[in-house]
Amino acid sequence: MEQPLAELPSKGSPKAACAQPPHGLYAVEITDPCTGLMTGLREALDLHKPLSSSMFRPFNLARNIGIDLGTANTLIYVSGKGTVLSEPSVVAIDLNTGSLMAAGREAQKMLGRTPGNIRTIRPLRDGVIADFDATEMMIRFFIQKCNEGRKAMAPRLVVGIPSGVTGVERRALRDAALAGAREVYLIDEPMAAAIGSGLPVVDPVGTMIVDIGGGTTEVAVISLRGIALCESLRVAGDEFNDTILRHIKKAHNLVVGERTAEQIKIRMASAFPDEDHDAMTMEVRGLHLPSGLPRTVTISSAETREALAEPLNIIVDLVKKTLERTPPELAADIADRGIMLAGGGALLKGISDLIAHQTGIPTHVAENPLECVVLGCARVLEDYGRLGRVLAPNDQLRNSLG
Repeated sequence: MEQPLAELPSKGSPKAACAQPPHGLYAVEITDPCTGLMTGLREALDLHKPLSSSMFRPFNLARNIGIDLGTANTLIYVSGKGTVLSEPSVVAIDLNTGSLMAAGREAQKMLGRTPGNIRTIRPLRDGVIADFDATEMMIRFFIQKCNEGRKAMAPRLVVGIPSGVTGVERRALRDAALAGAREVYLIDEPMAAAIGSGLPVVDPVGTMIVDIGGGTTEVAVISLRGIALCESLRVAGDEFNDTILRHIKKAHNLVVGERTAEQIKIRMASAFPDEDHDAMTMEVRGLHLPSGLPRTVTISSAETREALAEPLNIIVDLVKKTLERTPPELAADIADRGIMLAGGGALLKGISDLIAHQTGIPTHVAENPLECVVLGCARVLEDYGRLGRVLAPNDQLRNSLG
């Protein structure tokens, strides 16, 4: 017959001190060593009682992590948690010590506002590493932030990269991603975006993905886990910002910063005529060149659309060029299923209408275009048996510690 538990001693008593469980593994204080031991065994063997997840938390250290290492934003997906981080790819470096002061949103707030001893930079440009050390520090910082400051075993990473990078750029990305990781796999961003947007990349049908990121735009035709055709160019969200900067300087003699151009793009820019949207206006503050003094001007949505016509036409021409080179059967599938847009550039108002109007093919925007690449990386990790073939051969790199 099972004996009842002994009365729990008050805190601070000698019996309680002797009964403290080692390393917090037991949830109940015990009084008698023999009784306590048997109670602990009964609890551990009681199959009808749910086990506390907190008992196993310290052992759940190694995780699979998907990273979209983008020019504008870095997103991280942790297995079992989902997308846990979405931060601007910006770092602030103390020039006196060479140490990282801030990364992500905190560093972005410092852009254009730092003293001489602090340098705020974007370590990736046009989808590739412009500053290797800063990129490594940023990746390490973001992974530690995802671990909530707890020490963890080095994770396994799948990192999305532009398909048009050179071998040297690919090696630099892998080396930077090894900061704190034991294994690194690289996946082409168009493939990851197609998987993340829900396209049937495993089936024998042709699908087209247009991934408009911060630094690059990539157009790919995908079938049977492989990229049948891919075109890329370094015209994307950053080029939109630069075009807006140049237009305001030329049309209004006003110099504005990068953050202001980004806000104009998000709030005002469009790719296709729309009477209601074209009537919107926005006040912009900057430095007036003739007087050298701060000044405010008013710009319209129609004005920004006309300014963005050149980079948008380059992207549309890239889509047309890819369609012209697509084999007939795959082209027929694309005409039937349509074109899928992903990446932050897909959020530009009217861009799907512009591409559909210019190509005559239905064009859709992914449900969550900003997260398509990182979700694709995560699904490769979670369904490696079915999707592992999408990783390029020899694109695995193991850390010497692994």
